[in-house]
Amino acid sequence: MNRILLPIFILLFLNGSILHSQPDVITIDQLISETRKQWEIPGMSVGIYYKGEVFLVNGYGVKELGKPDVVDEHTLFAIASNTKAFISTILGTLVDEKKIQWSDPVKKYLPWLELYDPMASQQLNIRDLLSHRAGLGTFSGDVLWYKSERTAAEVLQNLPALEPAYPFRDGYGYSNLMFIAAGEVIQAVTGKTWHEYAKENIWDPLHMQRTTWTVNDLPKLGNAATPHKYLTKQADKPIAWTNWDNMGSAGGIISSASDMLNWIALHLNGGKWNNKTIYPTGLQTEMWQPYNSFRLSEQARKALPGRNTAGYGLGWSLMDYNGHWVVQHGGGYDGMYSKVCIVPDLDLGMVILTNSMKGVGNPLSYTIIDHFRNEKGKDWLGEGLVNQKKNEDRIANRITSRKEKRKSGTQPNLSVENMLGTYRCPLYGDIFITRENDTMKISFQEAPLLDATLEHWHFDTWEIKWKEEHAWFDFGTVQFIMDNQGEAKSLEFDVPNDDIFFEEIRAIKLK
Repeated sequence: MNRILLPIFILLFLNGSILHSQPDVITIDQLISETRKQWEIPGMSVGIYYKGEVFLVNGYGVKELGKPDVVDEHTLFAIASNTKAFISTILGTLVDEKKIQWSDPVKKYLPWLELYDPMASQQLNIRDLLSHRAGLGTFSGDVLWYKSERTAAEVLQNLPALEPAYPFRDGYGYSNLMFIAAGEVIQAVTGKTWHEYAKENIWDPLHMQRTTWTVNDLPKLGNAATPHKYLTKQADKPIAWTNWDNMGSAGGIISSASDMLNWIALHLNGGKWNNKTIYPTGLQTEMWQPYNSFRLSEQARKALPGRNTAGYGLGWSLMDYNGHWVVQHGGGYDGMYSKVCIVPDLDLGMVILTNSMKGVGNPLSYTIIDHFRNEKGKDWLGEGLVNQKKNEDRIANRITSRKEKRKSGTQPNLSVENMLGTYRCPLYGDIFITRENDTMKISFQEAPLLDATLEHWHFDTWEIKWKEEHAWFDFGTVQFIMDNQGEAKSLEFDVPNDDIFFEEIRAIKLK
């Protein structure tokens, strides 16, 4: 194509005015580049695998705002919950080796694991762990592991105090805790940690040499992107990497677009890579079978036209899209989002890694799918950007609305001396309220990274002034609840966010 006409062609494509007849690397590359700029994402790394070969793999933008280092195909990002498919694949290989069965009770391998419901504790099996049907609510209990010094096993030992959201196997609740348990099953069966087993049996055979499970490896690996957060309408802000080691089997893997293309190629080749069988073809059928169906409302159908069914398999989200079966997953980490999407009948797979908490993965992946199926779909990216702005407004407004309701000029009913002490939550553990000089402090015994000072807000409510920067939340308050005798009785948290539920902490003051 004439170099003068090429920019016009690209602009027409981006505006949806013409369709292409063949997949075009230049067009897709430009699309991704322009999308990053429009969405104001600091850096991205994207890889596309198509018809048996790498179609595109490239970096876009910078590793950290304000610094010149650019992202490339080897730059490391957290893939977060895209880890879950690795866990289901490992367990599937153990099934193939007849070391476990999908229907095995989890208690066969973790006899100490208990849920709130004794019946569910006995019947919980391997498939339940991997398909979000144990009865827990979405993200429920994540406050247990987040920035905590608890080990994975210690996190799970608190499960009996976590109330379910619905009856066992009677709904969908996205549960990181159950995948933490799945990682513990791997260790119980193999004698190796989930990440040791993954390295020996997946990462090394697939030549995923830059893939790791812990932030502690980043200094020696180098070329890592910096996470960025947003909570209000401010620009993305660089933040430090957060250690997710204790929940690693639910979301701890760190990888690159180049490495992840080998993982995608494995699945598009039915479990084979470089003529070596990593897992049997039958395992793919098992993982990509819906075990938990989603109810599709009219609004959901309107949001994604061409979708008639959706559900969750074993570590994968599943849906149809205009006659194509789509196997995908998203991942959200402190300051980074990821997306993996596979369309088997198009022989197409892609990975999208970003160092921002903006949800570009879905609209960009659907746009790319439309490109490869040679059809003009809806304006996914335009609509997605509108929805992103709405979400930013929602996040900002829920904090603004709380601040607007502050009652000035009030005094606490409880004296500081009365509030001091140890507060114990059966689920979470001990929280300490102390005073140093004239400063009130709140300390979390198992999660010192969450420690904060307290400043009076109004009545018996105090603002939490976090010592550390947190990606998922910022503003928050804690109320001291008084008993009938005028004594401090318990704590009630209000930390508005969509992921780490402090309201699940119900801490009672010890006498």
